[in-house]
Amino acid sequence: MIDFEYTSNAEEGTASGKAKNGGGDGRAAHPESGKEVVRDGAEKIKGVFSTQTVGKVGTGTTQRKTIQKTYWDAEELEDGQISIQPLNVNYVPSGPKRTVEREDFLTKFNPEPEFYVSTVYPAMKEMNTAIVRGEQHRERGAAYSAEFEYKQAMAIDEENVRANFGLGLTYLDRGDQAKANDIFERLVGLEAAFEEEHKHLFNDFGINMRKNKMYDQALQYYLRAEELVRNDEHLYHNIARCYFEKGNVEGCKEYLLKSLQLNPNLEASRQFWAYLKGKGLVRDGEGPEIPVEEAAKSAPSPGGGEEAKATAGKKNPSASINLD
Repeated sequence: MIDFEYTSNAEEGTASGKAKNGGGDGRAAHPESGKEVVRDGAEKIKGVFSTQTVGKVGTGTTQRKTIQKTYWDAEELEDGQISIQPLNVNYVPSGPKRTVEREDFLTKFNPEPEFYVSTVYPAMKEMNTAIVRGEQHRERGAAYSAEFEYKQAMAIDEENVRANFGLGLTYLDRGDQAKANDIFERLVGLEAAFEEEHKHLFNDFGINMRKNKMYDQALQYYLRAEELVRNDEHLYHNIARCYFEKGNVEGCKEYLLKSLQLNPNLEASRQFWAYLKGKGLVRDGEGPEIPVEEAAKSAPSPGGGEEAKATAGKKNPSASINLD
């Protein structure tokens, strides 16, 4: 069986692509799907590939054939399928990913190692360098310099998740809710924004929206994540916080209980439940038995920024409590 061995190294800017006539059996079953994956001794497929589409334009004697070439970033998954993502007009991976069967991939996709080295790698390096500079500027409080660098990166890939999160956080740092809302609208439509690799950025963005009193946006953001992410006690805790800030105590308790059901020992959720209980917002026999004293472990937020209003009987239930 003929197999392609194609690997790339984005940091060093090297790539290789070749057809390999594998020896040995090299068969293995994927543990989840049970599907047999034939390796034939080759490394996993990873790199830039292309496909060609042949079409016709014009009619009669003016008709001519056209060939359209599309470039893709490809990576083989554990189950043997290939995840592909198109390159945008600036030749960096962008947009939604999809999977194709390995056999179809080997038939229809051609490796492009030279194109990766000459075009894709320099564009990705330029974009990633701008993002790193933006992150460095933001860390030292240089918001406008950070904004400039993030925008440089987004000029190469408007949908880059790191750049969008960074720019959104920069706007939130300086309290520019209008511009932060524009970034929020973009991020909530990007499924990649909710992937595991971006979890820390996702959490920072949601918490900062809430601290900027953008409660509706933060709640919409977290509920969108709930559609895409498997059960996550921290996500449920954050949704509870949003409902709490909006004065919806029942919604708050619903998601706080979800958080505690997944992880009964999550300290922040235990403290939050004890706090609600201490304010008379939890009915007798409702939820887990957590001593009210646990709420006292939460210290007020630095600078008084996290004020959770919680008074029994009022729409916006208050006392200083840090639950992040």
